[in-house]
Amino acid sequence: MDFELLAQDSGSSARAGNITTAHGTIETPIFMPVGTVGSVKAVTHDQLMKEVKAEIILGNTYHLYLRPGTEVLKAAGGLHQFSGWPRPILTDSGGYQVFSLAASRKIKEEGVVFQSHIDGSRHLFTPENVIDTQRAIGADIIVAFDECPPYPSEYSYAQKSMELTHRWLARCVKHMSDTEPLYGYEQTLFPIVQGSTFRDLRQNSAEFISGMGCDGNAIGGLSVGEPEEMMYELCALCCEHLPADKPRYLMGVGTPWNILENISLGVDMFDCVMPTRNGRNGMLFTTKGVINIRNKKWATDFSVIDDGLDCYTSNYYSKGYLRHLFIAGEILALQIASIHNLAFYLHLVKQAREHIIQGDFASWKNEMIPQLKQRL
Repeated sequence: MDFELLAQDSGSSARAGNITTAHGTIETPIFMPVGTVGSVKAVTHDQLMKEVKAEIILGNTYHLYLRPGTEVLKAAGGLHQFSGWPRPILTDSGGYQVFSLAASRKIKEEGVVFQSHIDGSRHLFTPENVIDTQRAIGADIIVAFDECPPYPSEYSYAQKSMELTHRWLARCVKHMSDTEPLYGYEQTLFPIVQGSTFRDLRQNSAEFISGMGCDGNAIGGLSVGEPEEMMYELCALCCEHLPADKPRYLMGVGTPWNILENISLGVDMFDCVMPTRNGRNGMLFTTKGVINIRNKKWATDFSVIDDGLDCYTSNYYSKGYLRHLFIAGEILALQIASIHNLAFYLHLVKQAREHIIQGDFASWKNEMIPQLKQRL
């Protein structure tokens, strides 16, 4: 993987760059649609490429390990071949499931024993076998195994958790160097900054993972319930202590305004289930504000969903028709809303990139955020 920094905004820490991988170049800042099990819910690959204009998607190690399993993925030649997605893929290591499946897992030095949400079977994830699983998936960018502490956490727990994540990272880095990619192209490892909401731990973690010399770095453990301003403060701190010549990936964030604020702090990469999950529940993010399409006020609104996007779906279907589909329980409603929201997110980061290159991102962001937040 190669990262080229092209421009930095004059009024903030926002940057524009290019990440080059074996499966293509990613223009940053970028949003990555979440394809947990090798599929972005309700959206075809063709729609992702032509309408959403996605440059990279995300898969999840925990879910892909359980289904379809590493043997199927190896037999297919990796997730790119198995799913037919020709562009870059990033895989989350499964560390977030250590957090979200707290009721059915046990953390120890070796790794994490967890109970499958599918059939109750028990499995052990270690830093080493998580790397092996991500080798089998064949993602271009893979993420180190970590523990994501809950919010709020006691200082002592957050410190022990961070130190465990660092020890696991050292094992991930060693296992990466001791193994080879399976499909003839290189894979890149991103470590994860942890430390909960404690500034000294966050700085310690950012400095530790920077010292590992990996090609990019991730910031984890944010957007897990803490106030937005705290997230921004901690993200800014992490960015200050992460290498400027390597991409920074903020995991699991967030709303359109969260993304713009964190771009201004120096983040390059984002992922979140929000555009598709909220879309399936009738919440649309648009260039003019947020719409609850189920509201009766849209029943006789025959204007298109969003004429500010270069997206067939957003420019073709009317708000009134989409509301009708939701009220009628039609599957098409979920598809239209998902495509639109993803297209909006990709449009937003593309606009951000253009304004960074122009040097006026900070002023544009400050104008855009109130508009994006308003309820229509």
